[in-house]
Amino acid sequence: MIGSRYDAVIIGGGAVGSAIARELSRYELSVCLLEKEEDVCSGTSKANSAIAHAGFDAKPGTKKAEFNVKGNAMMDTLASELEFEFKRNGSVVLCFADEDMPKLAELYQKGIQNGVEGLEIVSGDTLRQREPNISDEVVAALVAPTGGIVCPFGMTIALAENAADNGVEFRFNTAVTDIRKHDDGYTVVTNCGEIETKTVINAAGVYSDVIHNMVSEKKLHITPRKGDYCLLDKEAGDHVSYTVFQLPGKYGKGILVSPTVHGNLLLGPTAVDVEDKDNTATTAAELADVVKKSAVSVKNIPYRLTITSFSGVRAHEDGDDFVIGEAADAPGFFDAAGIESPGLTSAPAIGVYLAECVAEKLGAEKKANFNPKRRGFVKLAEKSFEERAALIKENPLYGVIVCRCMNISEGEIVDAIKRTLGATSLDGVKRRVHQGMGRCQAGFCTSKTMEILSRDTGIPLEKICKNSAGSEMLSHKM
Repeated sequence: MIGSRYDAVIIGGGAVGSAIARELSRYELSVCLLEKEEDVCSGTSKANSAIAHAGFDAKPGTKKAEFNVKGNAMMDTLASELEFEFKRNGSVVLCFADEDMPKLAELYQKGIQNGVEGLEIVSGDTLRQREPNISDEVVAALVAPTGGIVCPFGMTIALAENAADNGVEFRFNTAVTDIRKHDDGYTVVTNCGEIETKTVINAAGVYSDVIHNMVSEKKLHITPRKGDYCLLDKEAGDHVSYTVFQLPGKYGKGILVSPTVHGNLLLGPTAVDVEDKDNTATTAAELADVVKKSAVSVKNIPYRLTITSFSGVRAHEDGDDFVIGEAADAPGFFDAAGIESPGLTSAPAIGVYLAECVAEKLGAEKKANFNPKRRGFVKLAEKSFEERAALIKENPLYGVIVCRCMNISEGEIVDAIKRTLGATSLDGVKRRVHQGMGRCQAGFCTSKTMEILSRDTGIPLEKICKNSAGSEMLSHKM
């Protein structure tokens, strides 16, 4: 059984929950974050388009528009302070017919109203001079230079680590089963016991409606919207330089083609409403749709270089906007619900806003000793020969390559395990240092990584999981 009383309890350890935790750690408050999985970044935040949206797509006046533009503007400083991968590669929206030009112009005007800087509409020929692999059918495009690409794992983990270093307590494998209101706060009931808190912040992703409806009579409803992706090898990573969108439709921005900060090429997502909030299974039909529709935007995509496919589920709220703020009939209960695209981009700004709301509610002052900095991971593959030699001299484990595809050393894997909020699963290691993300998709490095995890965490080898409990890699010793 777990106890304690906190000033604030955050439910959900994705990008939004971790951003809120980091911003709340600026204040003189006792804060706890609850995550039902074994690590942060285990839900929607781990499987998305990895895009920092410019902000031209959201309807002016909505929370999506407001927080998208604010979050985008924060990315450079945040990436510098917390040392995660981010690049302003720019984004383009393609128009394929003259009769659709009014829709492109409307998108431009929405962007201007939302405060997006640097927007321009260019001809198809002009765009092809910049981006040779764009389809010959493109007649015009909206160009947004403030668009970017980001590592969603890197950003979420960096936010969480910095929050923990500044005093936030993280409790994993802790699922919320009920919340009871009191005059002076809430009792949060979990599978590990009960926690008392003055305030609750709901950042539970596709389950944010379930959490909200525990305390409020004004019900929310989240539809899980599944999207399939294809990821291509780094050999295809420079096929386009921009993030390439098609004119938005009913279900969002359509199939994109984009480089990633890791040097790959990403295609997707589809948009299929499902009933199961945990349904992340890809289907042959949906992946075929990704291939078919991506070819409309970009020619000569080397699909033979596909190294993996995956699916993510985003939280679509019936009102088609973010639900952010204090619940009207539940004082001290704050929502960050319905956070779908552009949620990753918006997360830093949502964190600032809700932390300020909670701090004001509790009359909290800012800390004098808040540390905004976080040290990033050693990236051996990006080091010069001399830099590698110096690292190996300091720690010989940097000289033992475990993941040959990504050139990841044993020293880097040990770093992933032993630092703040260290990895306890194979996916936890992968998200931190990218072991297993290469061509063989962990086909050759899994067993050695499991041995390192077992050695450095004390978890028996047969208990090492891919992610959460139930995903053990071994059944028994022979």
